[in-house]
Order: sequence, then structure tokens, then C-alpha cells
Amino acid sequence: MKAMKKIWISTVLLCYIFIGSIFAAEKTGGTLIWGRGGDSVSLDPARTDDGESAKVNASIFEGLVRFQDTSTEVEPALAVSWETSQDGKVWTFHLREGVVFHDGTAFNADAVVFSFLRQIDPGHPYYRKDFANASTFQYVKSVEAADGHTVKIFLEKFYAPFLYNLAEPTAAPIISPSALKKWGDEFEKHPSGTGPFRFEKWVPGDRIILTKNPDYWGKPPYLDGVVFKTLVHNKSRLLALTTAAIHGMDGLDFGMVGKIIQSKELQTEIITGLNVGYLAMNTETAPFDQVKVRQAVNYAINKPNLVRLFYQDMAIPAKNPMPPVIWGYNDSIEDYAYNPEKAKQLLKESGFEKGFETTLWAMPVARPYMPEPDKIARAVKANLAAVGINAQIVTHDWGTYLAGTSAGKHDMCLSGAVAGNGDPYNFLYVLLDKDNAVKPQAENIAFFKHEELHELLVKAQQITDKQERIRLYQKAQEIIHEYAPWVPLAHARQMIAHRQNVHGIVQHPTGFLRFDKAWIE
Repeated sequence: MKAMKKIWISTVLLCYIFIGSIFAAEKTGGTLIWGRGGDSVSLDPARTDDGESAKVNASIFEGLVRFQDTSTEVEPALAVSWETSQDGKVWTFHLREGVVFHDGTAFNADAVVFSFLRQIDPGHPYYRKDFANASTFQYVKSVEAADGHTVKIFLEKFYAPFLYNLAEPTAAPIISPSALKKWGDEFEKHPSGTGPFRFEKWVPGDRIILTKNPDYWGKPPYLDGVVFKTLVHNKSRLLALTTAAIHGMDGLDFGMVGKIIQSKELQTEIITGLNVGYLAMNTETAPFDQVKVRQAVNYAINKPNLVRLFYQDMAIPAKNPMPPVIWGYNDSIEDYAYNPEKAKQLLKESGFEKGFETTLWAMPVARPYMPEPDKIARAVKANLAAVGINAQIVTHDWGTYLAGTSAGKHDMCLSGAVAGNGDPYNFLYVLLDKDNAVKPQAENIAFFKHEELHELLVKAQQITDKQERIRLYQKAQEIIHEYAPWVPLAHARQMIAHRQNVHGIVQHPTGFLRFDKAWIE
């Protein structure tokens, strides 16, 4: 009898443990504090394309479609389904019903039309020339509400990346028209979307506070809120993480990984990154308007050494503007080898036997593709000095840095990109085509303009044959390599770190973070 009693008690205990484990996986409540290297520039997603702004906006706003958690496959979001015309020029989206914005107003087809046309139509009362994601709509002729929950988008021509562009977390978000009408230009400080978290407070330079959206159309978040805490220096963020002042962080120095792995209270999550870190040369500014000078800079920089020292081998040296994990990558291209003597010879042939003076802008915040920009800038400066190029390092706050490079105020600058959708277009056309070299909102911050390259990149957007698209993109990479507007530096692995009691953060391959499934144990 005693033996039976012991068995019964043991069984009950096992049941409690099992049931407890189920509920432990769905603990609700609490506020997660996330450490990051820089403040947001704006919380109006149409006005920003920097990672720190997008990191917050991705939790506030949603688009018609979105990427799946771990891939760039597209799934429904505010649209439940869609179809295209036979010629691919008309897209019809059927919208989710019963959704409300954070300000309590209804989401409907008119809100979609309003959100898109403000970035397309110069006659729209809230149109601005400086919208950062206007390229998403470059071939859109019109957007119409067929009824309260159906939207039709008419394109000038077939455009292969269109649906994937709409899925980028902050490229085509739907905003509350009533909130924008109320706040005008101040909307960027009072954002209202349909996302799982809503805006609560912004203390510039310190923190942005989001709270749980109780009316979210999907499964409500477990968390009560998320705080994005600005801690500029990587070591300061790691100290805050180890002392539990924050729950997680990004922008890790790769040298930190070993310490985090050894800690019983911390863990890292590392995935393949769709990114590139690069040195851009302003091809509109002498002497970088000369091809041989740009090629000389490529030969002067010791990329393998940079990867070893500052990425701790958690990256590969880059030879193309896009990473090898993206289809269409041209692996037959032979990289510029580290060869200071060759660099000196090319400078001599260009009339700069004694070198020249220039500036090198260094970003003030760590990014996934460049974990220690200040140290990388100093190493690049030393490489250039060895061939006679004296580069003065220039630094600015993040907002000024982005505005200055987009306006072409630099000679050289460090920058990078994380793929928005996994299509070669996202790197080659967006970052290196003449269409995107327009000041003061240039994304092509090398201001590289090449007519044959432009024709290839535009054609690749207008055909469905993937093999032909691959051929065009590989030819485009050959042109970019020859004319050398960049020094592609590295493709980094993508990492975040958090405390062991934090679960469910989704680190997307495009660099965005999703907190709607996160919970604190």
C-alpha cells in the first residue's frame, strides 16, 4: 500500500511538472529591455531607412504582407489574400477585417490608399520629397479602394520584386490616417499603426517605450511592453546585460562571443546574415572620380586582416556587393588582393605618385555588418597611409551621419546594408544604380552612375525568367567590380545576445527583430 501511495504521489508530481512546463512556455507579463547602439532617427517609417529606426517601427507598423519568421517567403499580414492580373500589372489585395489602429480608428482600404499615396502622389496633402522608401512604389501608377476591404494597385510594368518589397517590415507600412492628420510632421513622434506593440514614450538619446497592443488582430504578445534602450558603446551594453540591467542586446563585438558563451546566465543566437559592410567612395568627388584611384584603394585595404581582427572570423571577406547566400551571386569574380605596391602603381598612373589628402567618415554606432566601426576606420586609415593616402577620420551623430552621406558630403565613408527581401535587386539596384544616387536622399552613397549597369538592373526587374535574371545580375557584378565604387569589406554573421530567461525573440535573416512571441521566464 505504501508503495502504491509513493507511485501515486510521484505520478502527481510528474503531472504538475509537465503542466508547469506547458505554462512556463507561455508566461505573460513583464517588460523586456533591449539594448542597442543608437537612437532612432524617426518613427515615421516613410521618412527613415536606418536600422535603428526600423528596429522599433517593425513592432509598431505592419504591411499588407510580411516575411515568415525564418525566411524571405511571403505570408499574409493585413491582407489575407491577393492575386495578380495575367500581365502582372494589377495586384488585388483582400484585407483583414476587424483590425483597428493604435489610436482606435478602423483599418480599411482607404487607410491603405492614404498610406501609399502619401509616398507616391506629389499632389497628396502629406507628400514629401524625402520619403526614404519611395523606391518601393516607383512603378506604381495608382492605388484604389475597390471596396471597404479590397485594394487594387496598378503598375506601369511588370516588376519582379514588387511583392517582396511590400513584405519588407518598414518599406510599405500602413499608418493611421487620422493620426497623421492630427500630428502632421510630428507624427514621427506619435506613431500609430496596427502592430503588436504601440508607442508609449520617446526620451531622445535614452529610450523608446512600447506597450502591448491589447486590440491586436493576431495572437497578443506575451510581454507587457518592450523598451529600446540606447547604450552607444558595445562594452556598456554587455555590462548592462551581464548585470541584468537589460534583457538583450545587438551590435555585439565579435570578441564578446566567447565571454557570453562561457556565461551561465547569457546566450547568443547566431544566424547567417544577408548583409554587406563596405567602404564607399564618392565618385562625384575628385580624385575618386577616377577608376584607377578607386581600384588602388581596393588593393590598399587588407580585408582578411580586418575580418580576423574585428570580426573574430565571424564573417567572410567580401568581393561583391551582395552576400554569397543570395541567388545570382557571381563567384567567378576574382577579388582585389591586398597589394600595396599595385595600389601605389595605380596612384602613380593617376597622377598621385605622392598620394593625396581625403576624409573618411566613420559611423558612430555598431551595425550587424560592422561591429566596431571606429576601429575598422583606424585600420583602413593605416592601410591607406601605407600607400600615401592620408585620410582624416570624421565622425558625427547617427542622424547627421546618415543625412550627410545621403547628401554626398563625404569623400569616403563606411556603411553597409542588410537585405530587405533576399532579392539581388535589394543590393545591386538600391545601393548602386543611378536612380538611387539622387541627393539629398541617396541610397547609392558612392553616387556611381553607369548606363550599362542601369539597363541591366532595370531589365532584371521586368522579367520572370529567374535564370535570365541571374545572368543579368552576374554581369552587373562584373561591371561593379571593374569600376570599383566600393571596397566591399565583409559579410558578417548576424548575432544577438540575451539572458537565459528570455525566450522567443525572432531574429530574422533581414536583420529585424520580432518580439511578439518573446517571453521572460
